[in-house]
Amino acid sequence: MRSSFWHISSTKLGAFAVCVSKRMRAEYLLVVLCVALLPTAAMTQQLPPVEPPLPMPVPDQPVTTLHVTTNEVLVPTLVESSDKVIYGLKPGDFELTDNGVPQRLRVDEEMDTAPVALVVAVQQGRSAALEMDKVAKLGPLLSLFTGNGNGEIALVGFDSTPQLLHDFTGSLGGIEGSLHQLTPGDGGAAILDTVNYAIDLLQTQPERYRRVLLLISERRDHGSKHIKPAALVQRIGASNILVLSISFSPSAAEFLHDLSDSGESRTMSMLGSLLMAAQAMKKNVAKELARLSGGEYATFTRDKALEAHLSELAQRVHNRYLLSFNPQNPAPGLHTLHVRLTQDYDAKVIARTSYWAGPNP
Repeated sequence: MRSSFWHISSTKLGAFAVCVSKRMRAEYLLVVLCVALLPTAAMTQQLPPVEPPLPMPVPDQPVTTLHVTTNEVLVPTLVESSDKVIYGLKPGDFELTDNGVPQRLRVDEEMDTAPVALVVAVQQGRSAALEMDKVAKLGPLLSLFTGNGNGEIALVGFDSTPQLLHDFTGSLGGIEGSLHQLTPGDGGAAILDTVNYAIDLLQTQPERYRRVLLLISERRDHGSKHIKPAALVQRIGASNILVLSISFSPSAAEFLHDLSDSGESRTMSMLGSLLMAAQAMKKNVAKELARLSGGEYATFTRDKALEAHLSELAQRVHNRYLLSFNPQNPAPGLHTLHVRLTQDYDAKVIARTSYWAGPNP
């Protein structure tokens, strides 16, 4: 149709050029050009508008928000000496300070018996495709977290956005199948958005469950749009969720920095603590989330290292003391916590380093 149009128009134009002036010929060519462009203009006007991005997914179940108030603050604490857990410690064996002020604390020795609600968040975007064969093999090891059926597991995959790949279940079969079906995602790694989403999922679980997030990702966030680092620091501080992070191989310099920087010497104002934690998230969000929650951070390059880290982290989940206290000064904001032993056991103490007081974010 278009070629026929141009043929007819060209014939008429040739005939007309014999009897008209140059000025009239130019005007006619202008008219022909406008007519030829009409279909393109019409097509442009008919294009559908650009659709806005889809909203963040939300859990199917209603979210139960945990309010950290002046009543009680829970501090999961792991105590190890020569990589062996020290058992049998009493309240007098611990000293806990809140913004530098010693607190009267309690020790719950029954924490080990609580069932576990575990969200496994696996990165699919960016370079994660290189690690999927390793991650696919982890299914059987997840039973170490739930004590062979004493708890539930959910699986979340993420690139630029998180998505629920398998809802909470007490059976590993579906989780293992979903791990084997992981596919590469887009160029994003929205860790902040994913952790925020995982918190919502975990807060749908019964309060008697120990809530654990296992994050398998790179170190830095790429593409989160729904929550800022400072807001996520507040959410972690207002929850009793333990974050365990296993990251793809970092550089030697960053790894040595992570080993030396335990965060124990950080004693600042509440606002300063919030800003410092938010800045630390920009450098290594996986490590900082674990530190804030009293969890642990590890790195891997090979299958065996990943499996060994996962087994070790799972065992330590059940070996934590649960310290608790009523704050003497419940001023609103991010509070810095520090737990140490009153006696020299030559031990390493891993504990929650902050909590959020006042209205939840």
